[in-house]
Amino acid sequence: MKYTLLLIFTFISLKIFAQDTNTTSEVYPEFEACANVDFSNQASCFNNTLINYIKANFEMPEIVREENYRGQLTIIFEVDEEGRFQLIYMDAAYDELKEETQRVFESLPVLKPATYNGRPIHMQFKMPLQIPLDKNMIVQPVEQEDEIELEEKNSGDITSAETETNSLSEYEKIKSDKFGSPRYTSQINIPLSHEFYSRFDAELNEIGTNTHSASKPLMFAEVNKYYDFEAHRDEMLQDRKTLAGRKLWNEHLIRFQTDDYWFTLDPGFDLQIGKDFQQTDYDFTYNNTRELIVQGGLGKKFNFYSVIYENQGRFAQYYNRFAESIRPSRGGPAIVPGRGIAKTFMDGGYDYPVAEGYLSFTPSEFINIQFGHGNNFIGDGYRSLLLSDNPSPYPYLKLNTSFWKIKYTNTWMSLRDVRPEVTDEGSFRTKYIANHYLSLNISKRLNLGFFESVMWENDNDRGFDLNYLNPVIFYRAIEFATGADGGNAIIGLTGKYKISNQAYTYGQWLIDEFSSSDIFGGDGSWKNKLGFQLGLKYFNAFKVENLYLQAEYNQARPYTYSHNSITLNYAHNNQGMAHLWGANFREVVAIARYKKDRMYGSAKFIYGQRGFDLSKSGDNYGQDIYRTEEDRPFENGVKIGQGNTTNSLYSELEAGYIVNPSTNLKLFASFIYRDFNPQVNTSANSEISTTWINFGLRTDIFNWYFDY
Repeated sequence: MKYTLLLIFTFISLKIFAQDTNTTSEVYPEFEACANVDFSNQASCFNNTLINYIKANFEMPEIVREENYRGQLTIIFEVDEEGRFQLIYMDAAYDELKEETQRVFESLPVLKPATYNGRPIHMQFKMPLQIPLDKNMIVQPVEQEDEIELEEKNSGDITSAETETNSLSEYEKIKSDKFGSPRYTSQINIPLSHEFYSRFDAELNEIGTNTHSASKPLMFAEVNKYYDFEAHRDEMLQDRKTLAGRKLWNEHLIRFQTDDYWFTLDPGFDLQIGKDFQQTDYDFTYNNTRELIVQGGLGKKFNFYSVIYENQGRFAQYYNRFAESIRPSRGGPAIVPGRGIAKTFMDGGYDYPVAEGYLSFTPSEFINIQFGHGNNFIGDGYRSLLLSDNPSPYPYLKLNTSFWKIKYTNTWMSLRDVRPEVTDEGSFRTKYIANHYLSLNISKRLNLGFFESVMWENDNDRGFDLNYLNPVIFYRAIEFATGADGGNAIIGLTGKYKISNQAYTYGQWLIDEFSSSDIFGGDGSWKNKLGFQLGLKYFNAFKVENLYLQAEYNQARPYTYSHNSITLNYAHNNQGMAHLWGANFREVVAIARYKKDRMYGSAKFIYGQRGFDLSKSGDNYGQDIYRTEEDRPFENGVKIGQGNTTNSLYSELEAGYIVNPSTNLKLFASFIYRDFNPQVNTSANSEISTTWINFGLRTDIFNWYFDY
C-alpha cells in the first residue's frame, strides 16, 4: 500500500508543465542521432527519435489486438544525470501493456544527459501513449510549450513538409531543479525562525537599501530582491540520483506547477528526545510533532499557506511548571507557551494540537492583504517590546502598504482571556487589538518607526468596534471617544542606524502610560509604564564569513502592559503579546551564530533580573500583567526588580545539520543550562537549576522559546 501511495504522490508531483526552455542555459538529453542538431531543434529531435524508437520496437500484446483495444497508456519517465531512462509511473488497462512498455524502455540506449548551466541534471517527462500506435498526433508549436495545441491525424496524413515530430502524443516536460522559484518570488511569508532570518539580515540591511525589516514575518518577494533564495538553496543541494534521495535531501515531497498556479505539500517533523538532569519524576523529555504543510499560489496575486500540527510533549521541569501556571480555566492542565492549550497525555505529558495558515492577496504592487491564524513580530531584535511571536497563534487581518520610503502595517487581531475569573459561560472571554506601525527610511542609514496599538473587550456586546478599522487615525483619540475605559492604548518608537554593511544598531521605546509630569518628575511613579530596548548586530564578524553576532538590552518597568481593567492587559491565552517575561525586568542578551554549507551552530546567553510577587493575593509588584494595578503597594519609588527580586541565567548551545534546504528540515543537538535564583522561595517561584540536553529532527518554521 505504501508503494502505491508513493506512486500516486509522485504522479501528482511530477505533473508540472514545461517552462523556460528557450534559454541557452538548459540542454535536452541527447540521442546520438541528435548530436549535430542546433539548439532550437533539440527538443523536437529528442521527441522524434524516442517516438520512432518506440514505434519500431513496441510489440503490441496479443490480448490488446484480439480485443481491438482503443485507449491510452500514461507514462511518466525521466532521463537521469547519467543519461539512463528511468520509468517512474505507468497506468494502463492491461498488465501486458505495462510489461511491454517496461521492456522497450529498458532497451533504450544511454544518452548524453540533460544539462542546466553546464551541470548534468535529471529531466522528467509525461507521455500519454495512444493505443493503437497508428493513431498519431502532430505537435504544433506555440509560444508557451505548456499550452501545446494538438491536432489528431492518421499516420498516412503526415508528410515531410509538416513538422518532423511523428509524436505519439503530447510531452509535458518537468524540470525539478528549476522548481522552487514560485515560492521565493511569491507573497508567501518567510516562517518566523531566528536562524533563518539571520541568513539574509546583512543583505537586507546594507547601506542604501530601501528596505523595512522590522514588520515581520517578511514575504519572500520583498526579500528576494536583495537575497537570492534560490541561489543559496542551490549551493546546498546534493547530487542525489534517486527520486527518494532527492525528496529527502533536496526537494519538496509533492510539487505541482503550471504558468497559472502552483503548490507544494510536505510532511514536517519536530521530534525531540532529551534529558533534564534535575528531574526525578521521569527519565526523559520528548516532543513528538507531525506536520502537514501546504503552500501555493493562484496567479501572481494570490497565495496561501497552511500547516497542521499534531503534538505530544513533555519538557524540562521548569518549563512544565510555567506551562501549568498559565493553564486555562477549563479544557486542559496547561498552555504550552507559544503553541496552545494542552490536555493530559500519558505520564506527565501534554497533547496540544495547533493549526496555522493564511491567505495572502496583493491587488497592486503597493498593497498586500493577509487574513490568517498565526503570529506577528515588530522589531529588529531577538525580543520585541511592541509585538512578539511569544504567544500562541491567533486570528488576524493584516494590511501592508509599501511605497516610496514607507512601509505601513495595520493589523487587527482577535484574542482570548482564558482565566476562570473572566471566562464567560461556554466560551473564553474575547478581546481585540488594532495596531499600526509606520516605518520610514529617513536616509540611507537611518530608519524610524512609529507604533500605536489599542485593545478593547467585547463589553456590552460591543464586538469588533468599527471605529478601529480606520487605518490612518490615532487610536488614543478613539479610545477617549469611546469612553474613558473604552480601550488600552500603547505607543512606541523604533529606530535603526546602519553603521556599515557589516553592522547596525537598533532600538525600541515603549510608552504604556503617558503623563509628562510623572515621567519627567523623577519620583519613580508607578505611572511610568515604559519599556526600552537597545541592540547591535555584527555580520561576518572579525572578517569571519557567516559569523553573526548580536547583543541586546531590554527592560520594562513594573505594571507595563497591565491595565486597571484586567481583561485589557496586553496578553493572549495567558501569555504576553510582547516580552515573554511580562514586566518589571531587565535583561542582557548575547547571541552568536555560524553557518557553513548545511552545518550551523549557535550560542545564546541571557542574564536578567525580575521582580515577582510574594503571593498571588498579596501586593502587586508589577511583573504579572494579569493583575490589577490597584493592588500596588506604593505610588512612587517604583523601580525594576522590586518585590521578590530574582536573578536568572540562561545559556543555550545548538549545533545542527540542514537535512533539506527546501523545507528547512534540521537534525540538531542542544544543551541548555538555566539558573533561577529568587530572593524568597514561593509556591510560584522557587530556586531551581536546570541542565537539559536535547536531540532532534525538526522542520524549523516557528521559534521555540525556552528562556522563561
